Amino acid sequence: MEQVMSNATGPRRFNMALLAFFAVAALLLTMMGIYGVVAFLVGRRSREIGIRMALGAHRGDVLRLVLQQGMKPVALGSVAGLAANLAASRLVASHLYAISPSDPVTLMSILVLLGVAALFACWLPARRAAKIDPMEALRQE
Repeated sequence: MEQVMSNATGPRRFNMALLAFFAVAALLLTMMGIYGVVAFLVGRRSREIGIRMALGAHRGDVLRLVLQQGMKPVALGSVAGLAANLAASRLVASHLYAISPSDPVTLMSILVLLGVAALFACWLPARRAAKIDPMEALRQE
């Protein structure tokens, strides 16, 4: 009986494993993209950050500024993603087993996971920006 059940659920199990692999790959690509964009923006604003620090901004202020500006598009994207999920929930309902497409626990856990990943991707450039020496940043150009 176990053999029959294994044969019956094998293709679906394979599809779900493949989907999980692509989901992890998408998460990693998203983190690298967020990191790249935020690092680029911090690099372009190093002179401004140097001036802010020369005028008395603390490292925590710079860290908070970069994190806020990096996480704002992530928050907007999360809201848009939730709206798209609710709009497309009927399309994926037939592919789900023992869970509804708008399960609040699942949606919140995914949002928290993506939020933490994006926060980490924004934190690295923010930490580097907070370490900018004001005099070096001002001499750069």
